[in-house]
Amino acid sequence: MTSESLHPVPAPARRTVVAAVGAAGLAVALTACGSDDKSSSGSSTAQGAAAGTEIAKTSDIPEGGGKIFKDQGVVVTQPTAGTFKAFSSKCTHLGCAVSGVTNGVITCPCHKSEFSVNDGSVKKGPATKALPAENITVSGDSIKLA
Repeated sequence: MTSESLHPVPAPARRTVVAAVGAAGLAVALTACGSDDKSSSGSSTAQGAAAGTEIAKTSDIPEGGGKIFKDQGVVVTQPTAGTFKAFSSKCTHLGCAVSGVTNGVITCPCHKSEFSVNDGSVKKGPATKALPAENITVSGDSIKLA
C-alpha cells in the first residue's frame, strides 16, 4: 500500500473549476479584442502602409464623415469641405477596431463608444480618451500617410 492510497488528493471544488474557466475565457476575449495590433509601437501607421503611401483620393472621403482604412490602422475624416483629419482606428477603451463613420461620429462596435470626426474626442463612452491623431498629407486629390 502506498501513501497515496491512504491520502487521496481531493478533486478541485466546482467553483474553482468554473472560476478558472471563466478567467481563461475572459483573457482570450480581451486578447482577441486587440488582436489587430501588429506592432508594439504607439503609432498605428506602423501596422500597414509606409509613410508617403497614398491611401485614398479626397473624393473617397465623404464630407461630414470618413472612411476606415483597416490595413493601415487609420480612419480619415472630412469634417468640413476640404479639411481632412486622420486618427487611429483603434478604440481607446479596449483596443477594438472602429467600424463605422456616420453623421459626424466614428463608432466602435465592441461597447458603442463614439468619437468626433472633427478631433477624435469622445462623444459617448465607455471610452474616456480621444482617438490619437495620425499624420497625413493632402496634395491635390491624394491623401498619403505622413
